[in-house]
Amino acid sequence: MSDLPKRVHISEEGPREGFQFEKGAIPTARKIALIDALSHTGLDQIQIVSFVNPKAVPGMADAEDVVHGIRPNPDVAYTALWLNDKGFERAMREKRLTVKGTIQLGASDKFLLRNQNRTMAQQLASQRTIVEMYKAAGVPVERASIMAAFGCNFEGDVPVVRVVTLVEQILDVAKEHGVTLTYITLADTMAWATPLAIKRVIGALRARWPDIDFALHLHDTRGMAIANAYAGLEMGVTRFDSSVAGLGGCPFAGHKGAAGNVCTEDLVFMCNELGIETGIDLHAMIECAKLAEDVVGHPLPGSVMKGGDLAQYRQ
Repeated sequence: MSDLPKRVHISEEGPREGFQFEKGAIPTARKIALIDALSHTGLDQIQIVSFVNPKAVPGMADAEDVVHGIRPNPDVAYTALWLNDKGFERAMREKRLTVKGTIQLGASDKFLLRNQNRTMAQQLASQRTIVEMYKAAGVPVERASIMAAFGCNFEGDVPVVRVVTLVEQILDVAKEHGVTLTYITLADTMAWATPLAIKRVIGALRARWPDIDFALHLHDTRGMAIANAYAGLEMGVTRFDSSVAGLGGCPFAGHKGAAGNVCTEDLVFMCNELGIETGIDLHAMIECAKLAEDVVGHPLPGSVMKGGDLAQYRQ
């Protein structure tokens, strides 16, 4: 256990991941109730909405109303997702949000065409324009992200060398624009990753860029997310995206059983048992998970919310 990190940072994405994916309409007030509850768990970053076309993602039609309705905790950064300049402009109008730019590439042409109507080459070209837009607006660019970094339902396995090439492209764009990245997120958008794949990809990247901080965004469609998170911990990863109760999924993944990110309370429980600090109150997260299940009106996949912590038995 000595090689595992001492502390990890967990970014909560359940409200955005979940409410964009649910098929039925969810009242705005209930979305806000979950976000407000999550704000008092020790989380310091919560992605609460996405500014996207409501015709494509009806669950985000009330994005502005959600932002206006929350009771902000000054210790929490509330963030949003956008895919184009129109979404960015909407985010910039919301003073309650922490707005930071991301250099975002995808490892699959077919997925990018479905998700953003662009090829990989077009996506790369667009990032140069987008970074200039961020700089002009005074928005810091501290992060990059690679979608479908481990595989794609439409193209199959993603070769490790392709991910390496995409990181090279990201670093080139950052250098061209005088941007210093804090970390690069590898997103398992369609849940192709396995623990071995996590170690292969992270290992190849670390061998090339030992000083870059890589984060993981792990979907749980095939039940591998928590195992993949552990593999990431073994490789020294200290940043994870997660989703309360396992909310969510990718609406463009082409998979009926698409699941949300690794479950937040399950990840916190595992870290606690490994002696890794998260700064998050597990019991408060479990209550949020139960609330999330009540909000969406159907069972959610989180395990610790059902089984509970072990502390009650150790007492």
